[in-house]
Amino acid sequence: MGDKANAHPGAAGRATAADHPASVRNVVLVGHSGSGKTTLVEALALTAGAVNRAGRVEDGGTVSDYDEIEHRQQRSVQLSLVPVEWDGYKINLLDTPGYADFVGELRAGLRAADAALFVVSASDGVDGSTRMVWEECAAVGMPRAIVITHLEAARADFEEMTRICAEAFGGDDPDAVLPLYLPLRAPQGPDGHAPVTGLTGLLSQKLFDYSSGERKESEPGEDLLPGIEEARNRLIEGIISESEDETLMDRYLGGEEIDFKTLVEDLERAVARGVFHPVLAAAPATDGARQGLGTVELLELVTGGFPTPFEHPTPGVTTIDGKPREIKACDTEGPLVAEVVKTASDPYVGRISLVRVFSGTLRPDETVHVSGHGLADRGHEDHDVDERIGALSAPFGKQQRQLSHCIAGDLACVAKLSRAETGDTLSAKDDPLLMEPWEMPDPLLPLAIQAHSKADEDKLSQGLARLVAEDPTMRLEQNQDTHQVVLWCLGEAHADVALERLRSRYGVQVDLVPHRVPLRETFADKSAGRGRHVKQSGGHGQFAICEIEVEPLPGGSGIEFVDKVVGGAVPRQFIPSVEKGVRAQAAKGVATGHQLIDVRVTLLDGKAHSVDSSDAAFQTAGALALREAAADARIHLLEPVSEVSVLVGDDYVGAVMSDLSGRRGRVLGTEQTNGGRTLIKAEVPEIEIGRYAVDLRSLSHGTARFSRSYARHEPMPPQIAERIREEARAAS
Repeated sequence: MGDKANAHPGAAGRATAADHPASVRNVVLVGHSGSGKTTLVEALALTAGAVNRAGRVEDGGTVSDYDEIEHRQQRSVQLSLVPVEWDGYKINLLDTPGYADFVGELRAGLRAADAALFVVSASDGVDGSTRMVWEECAAVGMPRAIVITHLEAARADFEEMTRICAEAFGGDDPDAVLPLYLPLRAPQGPDGHAPVTGLTGLLSQKLFDYSSGERKESEPGEDLLPGIEEARNRLIEGIISESEDETLMDRYLGGEEIDFKTLVEDLERAVARGVFHPVLAAAPATDGARQGLGTVELLELVTGGFPTPFEHPTPGVTTIDGKPREIKACDTEGPLVAEVVKTASDPYVGRISLVRVFSGTLRPDETVHVSGHGLADRGHEDHDVDERIGALSAPFGKQQRQLSHCIAGDLACVAKLSRAETGDTLSAKDDPLLMEPWEMPDPLLPLAIQAHSKADEDKLSQGLARLVAEDPTMRLEQNQDTHQVVLWCLGEAHADVALERLRSRYGVQVDLVPHRVPLRETFADKSAGRGRHVKQSGGHGQFAICEIEVEPLPGGSGIEFVDKVVGGAVPRQFIPSVEKGVRAQAAKGVATGHQLIDVRVTLLDGKAHSVDSSDAAFQTAGALALREAAADARIHLLEPVSEVSVLVGDDYVGAVMSDLSGRRGRVLGTEQTNGGRTLIKAEVPEIEIGRYAVDLRSLSHGTARFSRSYARHEPMPPQIAERIREEARAAS
């Protein structure tokens, strides 16, 4: 790794198609917003020779030229791929957004990667959301390393931050999180600050000096050796404890000097197996420098310690009809199995799909089968079509560099996949397959929208369809109860980006309107009504009279219609007409315009005319009878109640429970879970949790998450119900 004797001087510029999976490394960068992920990617690209000293690629632009919204918001909002070459390896660097609203982009990066670099700012530390992502990686055994940035900040302390990382990420074994290098600081300046100018390798006991702008290796002075001895011994013990050679620890404790090559090989195996997590330091290159601090060491860790795609198990694969299909990991000659991990729209070339190939080899201009992803409940229709793909390319900022092919284990951008969406599977047209989808967070912030003008209304449907095709964490709902178009998002920042993309990319201007929850009405007690529809206007008239009784039923009963007419007062052929009229009126509501539920309507009597009675007349009479019964009865407004589960750190349990009570919630119980967290279960009216995704994040400093599911409708408090009645009267 970074302690190897000779560092590669930097690969020349272009990212090309990989020739063998063993030469590919897929690495996702994870960390909170502002931790320095994108800056680190640019520093690695500079060291690898992919950009010049100004941070620009050969043909213009920078590696961070991804999205106009990112430039305006000054933060990453989407997954981006930066491929570089180093020492004969192709490294696909997947830069993810650090803001919690874009966790869908992070999950896509985790799906496409074989290892993760957790980027931690020395000035900010480890936040709760980063801890949760670490646990997700641990659950699937993904290899991880830690990079500490912002060491130039005042009071930045590498040793202290390493200790914090060991506590946060080490779990029961803090010695599984240890530094490979110690920062080398220059003498303090007049301001008392001692800048980091190099690194001391703990295994090789060599100095790597970056003060000249390029890495230079030298032997440390005798005065430095005692200072690194304790850290070096602890690192060696940590490596040996994870060694597959069970005799190594006994030999070490017996006083045998373990040779450098054995230690490095054991370190690389432990990192690749995901049982040891080295800590490194990194900083961007200073003005005029060719290499940033620690970038060579990082590239050597990635190529030497991170696993090949062969070591990444292929996610479950089935045939289209659901039969399991065994797929050999990373077989370039096997059946084509690839997955769309990101979808974007380019104003010049149209839709571009970022694809990870798990098996086989993908080539331009071939016809592939696109299989659906099972997210129809979010407005993403399932797919089962053949499509001819366009060119394959490797992205670099806004540039797309042509590729001749993409083998198993590699990533590429695919043009002209007009039907494929994020999460879809690409396979051979004569052997269609489907990969199991990765878990996507449930969008819980509703955004009710309407077109700003008639011109926008014509483009709204297509714009929304394209928007959700790019982002499976969004859910598009056409609510039949409230007649609203609702775009469900993960948070306010996610919503802002969605609206901005609608406006700038698809030319659709929308207005936000208050989100309405689907209320219901029911009768509080028994009531009777008479519907009389008698009209004579020449020729055949209209004649229908019916008498009904309405009584409440238990929740969940719906509308029950009972016929108790005797003596043929209402002819048999018109009884279904009365029921149809009653049900139609119930769907419209009888007091505030919300659907009537949970009542029994009994038809008792009526009158008919041999000539003027008709189906339409008795439908109208049935509706009139229900309205009259409602006018003389107490009508309860029912609101939807959700079952809410909140997973929160123990430090915030009291605040969350108090907040739920303030939302008229009923806490049903709590349950202790792993990692110092508590699961709170409660029932809360939906009208009170429209913005809970935003409020909970603020309340818990981004460490809590929740889920919700519909439980039932139940009566609203009288004062709230009266306010809604007044609003309905004012609107009528």
